[in-house]
Amino acid sequence: MVRAAVLPAVNAPLVVTEIDLPEPGPGQVRVKLAAAGVCHSDLSLSNGTLRQQVPAVLGHEGAGTVVSVGEGVDHVAPGDKVVLNWAPACGTCHFCGLGEVWLCAGSGAAAASPYAALAADGSALYPGLGTAVFAEETVVSARAALPLPEGIPLDAAALLGCAVLTGYGAVHHAAAVRPGESVAVHGIGGVGLAVLQSARIAGAERIVAVDVAPGKEDLARAAGATDFVVAGEHTARQIRGLTGGHGADVAIECVGRADTIRTAWSSTRRGGRTTVVGIGGQDQKVTFTALELFYFGRTLSGCVYGNCDPAKDLPVLAGHVREGRLDLSGMVTDHIGLDGIPAAFEAMTAGRGGRALVIF
Repeated sequence: MVRAAVLPAVNAPLVVTEIDLPEPGPGQVRVKLAAAGVCHSDLSLSNGTLRQQVPAVLGHEGAGTVVSVGEGVDHVAPGDKVVLNWAPACGTCHFCGLGEVWLCAGSGAAAASPYAALAADGSALYPGLGTAVFAEETVVSARAALPLPEGIPLDAAALLGCAVLTGYGAVHHAAAVRPGESVAVHGIGGVGLAVLQSARIAGAERIVAVDVAPGKEDLARAAGATDFVVAGEHTARQIRGLTGGHGADVAIECVGRADTIRTAWSSTRRGGRTTVVGIGGQDQKVTFTALELFYFGRTLSGCVYGNCDPAKDLPVLAGHVREGRLDLSGMVTDHIGLDGIPAAFEAMTAGRGGRALVIF
């Protein structure tokens, strides 16, 4: 038996209860969690913005210690420290063949199959995004367990599994920020804080943080922002004023709202690049005129998991952590238990704080 935060139905409150977790089968790994980050995607799964079969154990940003392994698993062993990858690539689909593993057609398969059961009545449970880390232990595909490089604290390493890989990849892969460029970051939650740090690592000269909450300014500046703008009617104009009247070379949107995406696009210079990291609902429609698309010559692109290959990027990120360029602990504003996840959801909805981290 392990304790877990269970989502019984879409839009229902989470219930902390005991679940029956099986031993790993062939090609699977059982992991005892050290910590799990509370991501906005978990909130989107709980409220139906993103599809999730229920009842489910959510949580997809985690790190822990391997307890046991199934047949055929040889890259990790009991006692190994691992970071969990919520979108493990199959290696055989069309997109994997192109080297675009972040678009893998099979990466979400695990989320569609029951992985455990409620201890109370034996009801089948589904793993949120295939990982289910809002629990003391979980069972995942072996491909989802990435060995943790040495020198990284295990609890803080949870952030590497989503927020940091996504934010770093958005800057270094999707937007390809170059030294000396200006970057506007819209939305300063967990991913936004990782984007700010990654823009600084990339050598961006001016880094403008944008958020609806004025109280996030100190957090943003500590992560690398040179300027802070409270989001409002004139946000794009303010960013242009901070960047020589032209607009930012790059805007990275971390909210997933139509109005924020439109503002991010409008805040970039002619020929600039806007990368959308935030995940919005199907009701969020962004509109442009054909004339402005021609005139401004801007590029608008989506970004999935930072366009990262976690197996290759995780060692790079670990190097930045060890050398002091990437501060994981500074992204965490709340350390909580399983019972604190609903309050963390409320804080995200209200736009408060950075990353909440569940400590086991």
